[in-house]
Amino acid sequence: MEFRHLGNSGLKVSEIAYGNWLTHGSQIEAEQATACVHAALDAGITTFDTADVYANTVAEEVLGQALAGQRRESLEIFTKVYFPTGPKGPNDTGLSRKHIMESIHGSLRRLGTDYVDLYQAHRFDHATPLEETMSAFADIVHQGKAHYIGVSEWTVEQIRRAHGLARELHIPLVSNQPQYNMLWRIIEDEVMPACADLGMGQVVFSPIAQGVLTGKYLPGQAPPQGSRATSEGGSQFIENLLTDDLLTRVQRLAPLAEEHGLTLAQFALAWVLSHEQVSCAITGASRPEQVHGNAEAAGHRLEADVMAQVDEILGDHVTRDPSIVGNASPQERLT
Repeated sequence: MEFRHLGNSGLKVSEIAYGNWLTHGSQIEAEQATACVHAALDAGITTFDTADVYANTVAEEVLGQALAGQRRESLEIFTKVYFPTGPKGPNDTGLSRKHIMESIHGSLRRLGTDYVDLYQAHRFDHATPLEETMSAFADIVHQGKAHYIGVSEWTVEQIRRAHGLARELHIPLVSNQPQYNMLWRIIEDEVMPACADLGMGQVVFSPIAQGVLTGKYLPGQAPPQGSRATSEGGSQFIENLLTDDLLTRVQRLAPLAEEHGLTLAQFALAWVLSHEQVSCAITGASRPEQVHGNAEAAGHRLEADVMAQVDEILGDHVTRDPSIVGNASPQERLT
């Protein structure tokens, strides 16, 4: 495993992080989830990402149980706050001081730890003054309940405002967690350069596009049984990518991957990690062998000519419009 600094901070994270969105507490049983977490540890992965909303808090519980007994100082545990949890009452969502302070206590209890290494605002809250949100995060950091603060899917303007407040409050806002892969590049034109200026790293999710970039979905054929495309909770995220033309183009990436001794999934991860501003790539898994396969992508870098070939093969299937970033955060709170 290779390690990188999280932005310009002193914290190092494993290039491949293990995340449990759509898996723990929903798609796979706790025993299998624990096996995947232990496989991650065996592969040298030290960075684990979750959120209170995943499986309505159950994912945090499963991860905490799976990591029980490990040396806490050797792990980097990330979680998030924003989306509705619990009975989803009027204050069970958003980035108000009330919800943030109550959420961190719940997350720490479920994860079985006294602190998280990174506490992230899962989306921007248009209904709460940003000053209130950042003040609550500052209290959490100063109380030792989180070492660093991050955001997820925020616009460049929101990130710059938050970073200015963070400096005034003397807390380290060090990362952004966006969706990023060969097909989805909406952060490249604005968010990435701004974060580079501010010393913030990218903790990217969906680096293999929910499995589309693994090559397991074939043009003209039904999705494999048991895959995300056939699951009740995951199919909605990739159904628009399962076109014959795109799947054919993904298959055309296979020779490039083979030239580098990589599977298509590893090649997709190597593509993400070839961007120096990416601190780590979050991968999920439903089987331990998937974890080990993903971990083998660490340390691989693709040259500029290979990156250009990827662009040529994927063509207009690449989404780059930076205005889409703002669509991720609901304009009104979800209940």
